[in-house]
Amino acid sequence: MTCASAVSPRIIHIAAALLLNADGQTLLVRKRATRAFMQPGGKIEADELPVQALARELEEELGLVIDPTQATFLGQFSAPAANEPGFVVQAEIFQLTIDAEVSPAAEIEEVIWVDPATDPALELAPLTRDLILPFYRASLTRIA
Repeated sequence: MTCASAVSPRIIHIAAALLLNADGQTLLVRKRATRAFMQPGGKIEADELPVQALARELEEELGLVIDPTQATFLGQFSAPAANEPGFVVQAEIFQLTIDAEVSPAAEIEEVIWVDPATDPALELAPLTRDLILPFYRASLTRIA
């Protein structure tokens, strides 16, 4: 008999952004045919650095061109994947402040700016809800 804990979860390697605007709001996206909002970003290709993958994904999904040198690496976070049952996302998270307009493209259906210091009344991906927003809130209290 195989113990469930002995089975390694299938991992999806992604790069994602904690995108902030001048008002301190963070951008969340929802993919087409899904319900959960999450950080923008996507899968890291075999030949890419995480920050390069992030820049590519932000341009593809939001029409946002970033300077990768302006992205601050926050760390690696893992959580159950919101849209792929049985998978775990392993995310390289970067923080960026932007002042550009964004609009949904590719598989992104909806974008929304939310106050990261509060719990938005939205269905959130586990990575966003349980790790990224709490991490950011903790950083705000350390600064204050």
